[in-house]
Amino acid sequence: MIGRLTGLIAEKNPPQIVLDLNGVGYELDVPMSTFYNLPSVGEKTSLLTHFAVREDGHFLYGFLTEAERFAFRQLLKISGIGARTALSVLSGLSVGDLAAAVAQQEIGRLIKVPGIGKKTAERLLLELKGKLAETTGISLPAVVNDARQDISNALLALGYNDKEAAAAMKALPADIGTSDGIRQALKLLSKV
Repeated sequence: MIGRLTGLIAEKNPPQIVLDLNGVGYELDVPMSTFYNLPSVGEKTSLLTHFAVREDGHFLYGFLTEAERFAFRQLLKISGIGARTALSVLSGLSVGDLAAAVAQQEIGRLIKVPGIGKKTAERLLLELKGKLAETTGISLPAVVNDARQDISNALLALGYNDKEAAAAMKALPADIGTSDGIRQALKLLSKV
């Protein structure tokens, strides 16, 4: 099994790169989160890998962080989720955002990812529950605080003043998700 590769970047063609290791070029598919953080062509880098052997070929997937690789592997364990879909999820959401969406059971974040419909998103939320937060270092209180900040920012962006936003925030449950929180806050503010 190939666990890590270190070499020079020979080519960058999203979502694929070629890593040159002493004259041997390894093709790796990478999520866009990794792709955007890679150095320029000709520079040295090190990637954690996932090596997959299937009937139609051997495939290498590269990741800059252990959290990305772990999330990718967790996604592959879900029935109906293949490598392309897993890469798409990690390209559309950071591992932290994915962990937050799973912790708060926010289907809206997942549906925004190309190739993820409502049923697939529901399955992802169910299957990943409790599997990402511990390994990514995301704690639920931090996620909740981020959600409350997002709700407040959304209200301010919609034209409500600080006082109105603060009043609406006090009426919301402490563990509410972003999308539900915005919806409930708007209902509260429309009654005033």
